[in-house]
Amino acid sequence: MIRPYILAETNWKDIKHTDYDLAILPWGATEAHNYHLPYATDIIEADNIAAEAARIAWESGAKLIVLPTIPFGVNTGQADIKLDMNIYPSTQLAILSDIIEVLQRAGINKLLILNSHGGNDFKSILREVGLKYPKIFLSTCNWFHALNKKDFFENEGDHADEMETSLILYLTPHLVLPLEEAGEGKEKKHKIREFSEGWAWAERKWSQISEDTGTGNPKASTREKGEEFFKAVTIKISDLLISLSRADINDLYE
Repeated sequence: MIRPYILAETNWKDIKHTDYDLAILPWGATEAHNYHLPYATDIIEADNIAAEAARIAWESGAKLIVLPTIPFGVNTGQADIKLDMNIYPSTQLAILSDIIEVLQRAGINKLLILNSHGGNDFKSILREVGLKYPKIFLSTCNWFHALNKKDFFENEGDHADEMETSLILYLTPHLVLPLEEAGEGKEKKHKIREFSEGWAWAERKWSQISEDTGTGNPKASTREKGEEFFKAVTIKISDLLISLSRADINDLYE
């Protein structure tokens, strides 16, 4: 069944007669996720979370369109991890500028980047491109920060951890190796305490902080946890899509 809110599935017959209030651009990455998860983990999450959140919003009356997921992200800290694909922030700026030109010609004046990769940071990029396209409201969100993971999962982590493993067990279980083949996702912390506290920052060199490329123990992951989290996070994201779709970009503050 064709989903009319997914650009890759719908057609010119319908699109030519439809006015959209909002475009969603899922943005992932292609990289190693411990031993047991596919390189496309971030893409799979972005595709599915965007589609389900958009479905909920569409059925609530929001006129939106989900663009195809960008499969490559910033992986400068993983240059020595085999086939971890990297594009630079300057490349992201160029890609985004081209996409915004298309949206502007189509009369779509709102864009949300649904970020699915921790190495992507769009704030500075949106500041720059936003000044060049002042008629389009640009925004971004990280779905993996939308909820408190402690409400769903036992073990903390931020890469190929219990959350991501549970999600992929739910979304594409055929791509997950048995959990006994997964590494424990042990992460070495920075010797400079201020970086570990979060208020100072330096890029992590992935091969130095993790033996298996994971950060966070995935052993307690289950499909059921993944399903529960997926339903909760897509509802949360759909609320944002509905609000953005209905918003008057000239009257945003109170």
